[in-house]
Amino acid sequence: MTAHASDYAWLETEEFTPILAAYCLTMVEGTSGGELLRRFGAAPGRRVTGVEQVLAAWERYEDGDDEDEALHGREDEELMVLAVAELDGWAVALEVNGYLGSLWELLPGLAGGTRLVSHFRNVNAVDHFHWQEGQRNRLHFEPLFPAERDGSDADAVAELLAGVGFDLGTAEDRDIDRTTTAAFALGEELTGLRLTPGWLRTAEFVIGYAPRP
Repeated sequence: MTAHASDYAWLETEEFTPILAAYCLTMVEGTSGGELLRRFGAAPGRRVTGVEQVLAAWERYEDGDDEDEALHGREDEELMVLAVAELDGWAVALEVNGYLGSLWELLPGLAGGTRLVSHFRNVNAVDHFHWQEGQRNRLHFEPLFPAERDGSDADAVAELLAGVGFDLGTAEDRDIDRTTTAAFALGEELTGLRLTPGWLRTAEFVIGYAPRP
């Protein structure tokens, strides 16, 4: 055990809270960024550096000011913005205020022939964590309710979840202050990828535009 929710406390600083407030992070092993965009059905657009520019790209699209060439001819479509980078043999997709990587109908295609870890939270604190291998759901739960899990490994991961910082109790006074950072720590344990402030500031992302299901 090497990862813990406390390792990701930096996500709650002013620099990263605009992302953390509502996000979906999807990590797929052995897949290029371009292939992951294809699996999302996303048209690849401009390249940007770091999460600040990812956030700016999302805001441009939301404001109707996005002039990315990837949008030409698709102005009437309802699209969602994601940003894809590569890290240590994995493709990493970050969605600002998105949820595509958490949708059951997309997970088997995203994880086809490999394995995937994704976690999601929206502004209403609705959240999901997925560990998927091809067609198989190995683990799914809501980080706010980690005692309630499904998937082939749901029972086997109890010690792992407690170790990364989840409170597996069911009482109303259980600790829910670290559920999101614990999700990042669990993602690290399952993938071996440690996301750092430095990587998020300097990673080269390709912005993609995917159809909204």
